[in-house]
Amino acid sequence: MSITVKLSPLFIAIAATITPAQAAENSPREGFVEGSSLNLSARNYYMNRNRLQQADDNIEWGQGLLGLFESGYTQGPLGFGLDANAMLGLKLDGGGGTDGSSILPIGDGNGKAPGSFSTGGATLKMRAMDTELKAGDLFLNNPVIAGGMSRLLPQTFRGVSLSNQSFDGWLLEGGQASFTKPYNQSGHQRIGTSYGTLADGDESRHLNWAGVAWSAVPGLSSSLYASELKDVWNQYYYDLDYRYALSEHTSLNPGLHYYHTQDSGEALLGAIDNNTYSLHLTLGVGSHSVTAAYQRVNGNTPFDYIAQGDSVYLDNSQQYSDFNGPNERSWKLKYAFDFAGVGVPGLTSALSYSRGTLNLRKVDPDSPGYGAYYNADGQHAKHWERDLDLQYVVQNGTAKNLAVRLQWATNRGGNGYGALDNDTDEYRVILDYPLNVF
Repeated sequence: MSITVKLSPLFIAIAATITPAQAAENSPREGFVEGSSLNLSARNYYMNRNRLQQADDNIEWGQGLLGLFESGYTQGPLGFGLDANAMLGLKLDGGGGTDGSSILPIGDGNGKAPGSFSTGGATLKMRAMDTELKAGDLFLNNPVIAGGMSRLLPQTFRGVSLSNQSFDGWLLEGGQASFTKPYNQSGHQRIGTSYGTLADGDESRHLNWAGVAWSAVPGLSSSLYASELKDVWNQYYYDLDYRYALSEHTSLNPGLHYYHTQDSGEALLGAIDNNTYSLHLTLGVGSHSVTAAYQRVNGNTPFDYIAQGDSVYLDNSQQYSDFNGPNERSWKLKYAFDFAGVGVPGLTSALSYSRGTLNLRKVDPDSPGYGAYYNADGQHAKHWERDLDLQYVVQNGTAKNLAVRLQWATNRGGNGYGALDNDTDEYRVILDYPLNVF
């Protein structure tokens, strides 16, 4: 499951995929000290998952602190630099039997999350002309390996990355990651998957990826990525997005996202042959926008992605459910309103309804990674989700960029869907406050 969270400016700086145009604008400044920056961010996060068929709910409240230092580059044709980060998560509430919401680390069996968790990391970087090489703890965000940024603290990866912006409107990147630091843990571990179950002792050694993003024509963008989660799968991604202005205040935005996932190597999760796509069309009129989306999973396994990651670039990935079950077809209708149009800049809202049907009888019950999805009564399994999102970002004054976000999701299932998940109401209150030190 994943959620879409509008983050504070610091989290956005870490998480956002850098377009070719942005890369040109934000090219590193010369000078190791002159080009350096230090940003701090405080995030207060409350999550309440009311699972209606369980005696215990998942309720946690935490305070996250993130410090991010980024140096400039030494002068000359070959520049060197250093980035460093430090993170601290504090438990404010997570009493007996209420852990497991994913905000804090899992407790030791007594239902109580630890009082705190922390981590730190560093990245060495090198720049030659328009090419940048990084090695160490990486903040990554692309369609095949994206660190989870939607909880108390961000997820990082340990490995190397290479990017190039030599051509206007183009971004080329690739790399390898061998370990990840999950967003609710202190230590590092091998990279797993969100929906597959690996047998004891099995693990993927690393994830390789490469991709290209293009945005040379105003309003039109596209990207193509490929990844290999060693001995698990090869995954490929393509998207195409176009924004067309019908008039000064009216626009149309059609788009496509497509993933193909195929088992590879030792196939630790079993056979995978999955084609998943989503289509959307958004009509924007002034401060209003209406989006209709259709999503389909063609395959007898769910559409899967790396554990805790946000690398699920699909239109129907909602706050609680990704609508990505085996053979699932889903649609979504969403309405959004920006209150700047009525004189309240910084206040935004969105309301959406999604519905999906899936066939769990086609799942191979002997699949080592996905056999648990099989359900003889799930030929016409179904579920729906309603999401409400309200956010305010302070625009001026000493509290500028302070963001408060309220989220509510309701997910209900039937016809055998209960074998996968419980009926759930989920509430989130998120407070972000960024501070630029220098």
